[in-house]
Amino acid sequence: MSTIRRQVSIDASSRTIWQALTTPDGLRAWLVDEARVDARPGGRLVVKLKGQEAEDVGLIHVYRPTGRLEIHWDKAAAGPWSGGRTAFQIAVDGGETVVNVQHLNPAFEDVAVRAVVDSGWKDALLRLRDGLEAG
Repeated sequence: MSTIRRQVSIDASSRTIWQALTTPDGLRAWLVDEARVDARPGGRLVVKLKGQEAEDVGLIHVYRPTGRLEIHWDKAAAGPWSGGRTAFQIAVDGGETVVNVQHLNPAFEDVAVRAVVDSGWKDALLRLRDGLEAG
């Protein structure tokens, strides 16, 4: 399975970043148009990405507050992330907090699909950083 990796350093606490990753309001601020989140291990996450029509449905596989979040996306969902996995790792580095994203999906074997999703993550992480540092 092909993987996209992205990283951003943010001048915000790991707790603030965790809220942006695990709450509907937090996700809507930087990543999605719509979100429903059952923030717990085994909880469901339903999102509609910015500019997309279809929803992605995921199960929270790993839930370690302020540290690690891993979501496995339903293969049957019609959204662009279906059948993949997304993992967020949060770590404090000096005065900043580093967010690492790994997004795995068999669709990323297609170079054009991979380029679109990679660019989307780049833009989304910049929105996350800019939004949290402004607030």
